[in-house]
Amino acid sequence: MPDYIKNKKVLIVGVGVIAQEYAKILTELAYSFVVIGRSADNVEKFQMQTGIPAIAGGVDIFCKQHDLKFDAAFVAVGIESLASVTISLLHYGIKNILVEKPGANSLLEISAVASLAKQQQAHVLLAYNRRFFSSVLKAKEIIKEDGGVSSFNFEFTEWGHEIESLPYSADIKQNWLMANSSHVIDMAFYMGGFPEQIVCFSKDELSWHKPANFSGAGISQSKALFSYQANWDAPGRWGVEMISKKHRLIFRPLEKLQIQKKGSVEINLSEIDNILDVKYKPGFYRQVESFLSGDYSNFCTIFDQQNNVEKYYTKILGV
Repeated sequence: MPDYIKNKKVLIVGVGVIAQEYAKILTELAYSFVVIGRSADNVEKFQMQTGIPAIAGGVDIFCKQHDLKFDAAFVAVGIESLASVTISLLHYGIKNILVEKPGANSLLEISAVASLAKQQQAHVLLAYNRRFFSSVLKAKEIIKEDGGVSSFNFEFTEWGHEIESLPYSADIKQNWLMANSSHVIDMAFYMGGFPEQIVCFSKDELSWHKPANFSGAGISQSKALFSYQANWDAPGRWGVEMISKKHRLIFRPLEKLQIQKKGSVEINLSEIDNILDVKYKPGFYRQVESFLSGDYSNFCTIFDQQNNVEKYYTKILGV
């Protein structure tokens, strides 16, 4: 067994951009880790770009060849492989897994991961890093001081004309709301409360996705009224607005926090301590730190995701 594998406590599966970011943060935090990729070419690229050793062949071959016990694992592979890799790690005995959003490419796959995680008594968490944005953390402080969110709205418009030409399978594109739009939907519901009641409308279609135009409204479990809209065949961008009795908190782009105070029409950019979101991919450092410390309170678990897809995302899609 190579010396650089011995006594490692953390596993990274994947060698793409996200895996590189995890490796960068783990190095900064002084954690020992092993990186596994699938193809030799991609592993070589990872090593050239990071200077960190990586192993080719995939997680299943690695697990069969090495009798090691890891405290935690990061799953940073393509959407089509998220569920299968997570299942392999669960069978391998890893109890703490942070898997890239949305965790799988279908409700069926999510349910399979959730079932095995329950059986193994494991923690499988979704890497919705926007929950850890500096802008979100600052907003949560303001919301708490103001006594909670009264109402909120969000937009998850996708640029359909660009997505059409992206090199993803038709299956992934058809699940694009969960694969990509859920990033902003999760952020909005995380801050304002997940729905207690929701009414959804959708219509129109694109060459790669049906529907293409969305709107809806409801009341959250924290008793805040909310609404949303998105039109994937028109101009637009992601955005979230949280409204308390004293402030309107505007995230557009999501990394920045703009504030409108009661009694004023002025909208000002809030000064936030975002040094970690500038040095690293936004939200990642605090997300990794929380995960490795065992503080799972701000994460979406695989069980949460199963519930969210069943009760909310499928309704928004009109399924």
